[in-house]
Amino acid sequence: MGERYNAVNGNEVVERNTQRKVSIQGFEGCFHQEAARIFFGNSVEVICCSTFKEVIEIAGNKRKSDGGVMAIENSIAGSILPNYNLLQKSNLTIVGEVYLQINQHLMVNPGVELGDIKEVHSHPMAIQQCFGFLDKYNWKLVEKEDTALSAKQVHQHRSKHVAAIASKLAAEIYDLSIIAPNIHTLKNNYTRFLILQKAGEAEAIPGADKASINFHTDHSKGSLARVLTNIADAGINLSKLQSFPIPGSDFKYSFHADVEFDTVEQFYNLIKKIEPITEEVKIYGIYKNGKAVPLPSQSQKTKQK
Repeated sequence: MGERYNAVNGNEVVERNTQRKVSIQGFEGCFHQEAARIFFGNSVEVICCSTFKEVIEIAGNKRKSDGGVMAIENSIAGSILPNYNLLQKSNLTIVGEVYLQINQHLMVNPGVELGDIKEVHSHPMAIQQCFGFLDKYNWKLVEKEDTALSAKQVHQHRSKHVAAIASKLAAEIYDLSIIAPNIHTLKNNYTRFLILQKAGEAEAIPGADKASINFHTDHSKGSLARVLTNIADAGINLSKLQSFPIPGSDFKYSFHADVEFDTVEQFYNLIKKIEPITEEVKIYGIYKNGKAVPLPSQSQKTKQK
């Protein structure tokens, strides 16, 4: 498929000899594509999907892709619970993660001035993230299904009166000018993306120091506490614990846990200890702990207010 790609795992850049083709949710220029580029390099080919379910299906089909990139949680909005369910039912494993800073920009067709704008189009979440800026103007706010789609349509219609809120990559792809950069109200906004590959094809990750697991106990008194005590006693950091109802049960729950460790051996020793006190343990992936990184700069003409 190509020559090479760069995979960013933590602070380390790994060079490989093949270009990857991965499924993402959204249109070209979306934040999923940004995350894919950060992990695999700018030459990564993306398959744009309308739903996360489609992302999972294509990521698990070796003939169509080499894997997928899927958002799993946001530092402001929290966990995307349906995506955990999709992961649980899939044949995929986690091979990496990306924490992407979400920067929203107001963009227009070249030559359009701030005073020309009458409408602003974007995903409802993006609009909400920018109310602090948008409330200063008497613009009509139009909700769309995707930030990048909004940018694409502004470009296609060549309107002088419609702006979009989207990423710098979207502005670059659709030849739009950023008339007001970084208009999001909360500046410390990150989304965590999982890098997924078909189980059985994923290779061991050198220097892996994080894992995602799912487990459930017999729900007897203190059963969950015993699992958590074993995690702490192993010197392993529990960075996330999310409960999910078990379908068909009377309010019984399974638990998704993200754990961080020094060595893979340390993690496997923990699994041996908690297997006897759980009814089931499933490992979703063993990978490198991602680092929160800002969006890479794009070669983009930015027009100041």
